[in-house]
Amino acid sequence: MYQAYWQLDGRPFEHANDERYYYAAESQRGALLKLRYVLENRRGAAVLAGESGLGKTLLVQKLLAELDENFAPRVHLVFPQMPADQLLTYLADQLTAQHSPLTQTVDQSVRRIERLLRANSEAGKHAIVAIDEAHLLQSTQTLEAIRLLMNFEHDGQPVATFLLAGQTGLAVAVRRLPALEERMAVTCVLSRLSAAETARYVEHRLTAAGAKRTIFEPSAVEAIGQLTHGIPRRINRLCDLALLVGYGEELRTITGPHIESIHQELVGSSAAAA
Repeated sequence: MYQAYWQLDGRPFEHANDERYYYAAESQRGALLKLRYVLENRRGAAVLAGESGLGKTLLVQKLLAELDENFAPRVHLVFPQMPADQLLTYLADQLTAQHSPLTQTVDQSVRRIERLLRANSEAGKHAIVAIDEAHLLQSTQTLEAIRLLMNFEHDGQPVATFLLAGQTGLAVAVRRLPALEERMAVTCVLSRLSAAETARYVEHRLTAAGAKRTIFEPSAVEAIGQLTHGIPRRINRLCDLALLVGYGEELRTITGPHIESIHQELVGSSAAAA
């Protein structure tokens, strides 16, 4: 809608997995490096934790996209809030690419998973199970079931890597289960963007969208950082609304007062309603 007005090739602040717009701040770069180490060295498990909106899912997707074909099969579970028996059945179906028409017992699901992972490892491949929103795995029984899957090995090496990604409470939950924590090769905790990183984030996404001129004045970028607290999802929402309002009001550039007004009238009101 507003792309032509701002002379952009696309919407720079869409929350989508588009490599052009990906910006890795120091925290994200560090996490990506550690997680790549875990996967490339075929370690058993890792934790990626952080507040909502910091880009954990995008980071996991980027990580998986960079791996070669020897890292297969891959399961990316985005809704893990289910009983242990259902979770194991789901993982068995996804890993084997075969849907079980019958209700599976825990033992049957575990045996299916074990057979697949051992055969997969013997073929020189390494499976990856990425569990998003893993903080929802509040049941000790479910976490214990995942831990037991980490026992499967071939020639003394794990046959799969389990990547648990979730909100900050996930790291706390894992620490409460010493037997599970011991399995984690690394624990990565993402942090918010600093003021300087927020400015670079906004500039990077605008440049990736083909911006040829200044759109956000320095005062606007400063206000964006203060109002969003350096959380990328909030930055995207506020900047996208600012571009839309700026187009509607035929602004030449967007200033700090514009950002503050938009946040108060649109973002603030929607947050209050929620």
